[in-house]
Amino acid sequence: MTELPANLVIRRARPRRTLVLAAVAFILILAALYAAFEFGRYNGGYDVLASTRQRSQLEATVGRLERANDALRKQVAELDTMRVGGTQERAELAHTIGELQSQVASQSQQLEFYRGVVSHGLSPDDLAIGLKVQELRITADGSAAGHFEVHLTLLQTAHPQTAVSGTFRLSVEGQTQGKSATLDLAALGSKVPEQPFSFRYFQSIAQEIAVPSGFSPERLTVEVRAGQKPVTPLIQTFPWRVEAP
Repeated sequence: MTELPANLVIRRARPRRTLVLAAVAFILILAALYAAFEFGRYNGGYDVLASTRQRSQLEATVGRLERANDALRKQVAELDTMRVGGTQERAELAHTIGELQSQVASQSQQLEFYRGVVSHGLSPDDLAIGLKVQELRITADGSAAGHFEVHLTLLQTAHPQTAVSGTFRLSVEGQTQGKSATLDLAALGSKVPEQPFSFRYFQSIAQEIAVPSGFSPERLTVEVRAGQKPVTPLIQTFPWRVEAP
């Protein structure tokens, strides 16, 4: 066996130091590569500082725009709320106006009713019956000889709490060949013997009639029957007077 020299010293290798040196070398290589990359971009016209400043400005602009969008969204929500509220207010206002117009129309009808009561001096019998022929006019219909139109206005004489309905009929008394005669609606050209009515305060009615040839009318009688309760019918007679057209 060979003997080692007495002055020979054996030392262990240090792998940790080798690794550290390799890491440092790798980092230096990366730094050199990045520096070369930045140098190349700089030579190509790319400025890192200017790019950073531009990025910061763009981020600030984006933040400002986002805040403006948030403010606009809030304004839109407020406007939508105001629009809905305005629609409801307009609907309520239209409903109120409709009610007021209905009240005005009702009061106007009541006013006309009481004017008729005052101007025509209604008797206790009229008030008991509850109806009155307020006005009657006879006009000639120029379409044919012997054709006339009777215009009459029925008035509810009692306090008009509710509507009144019923029927009325007309008859004409006169002379034919020297003899007295009475013609009802059927003989006067109407297809029905009586006409219906329904109103609360008053109602204007026009009835066409045709007087036969050779008949000389003298009086016109109106008979009104209310349908709600069995009361004595209203019968009023008027002289035959044809108004000039």
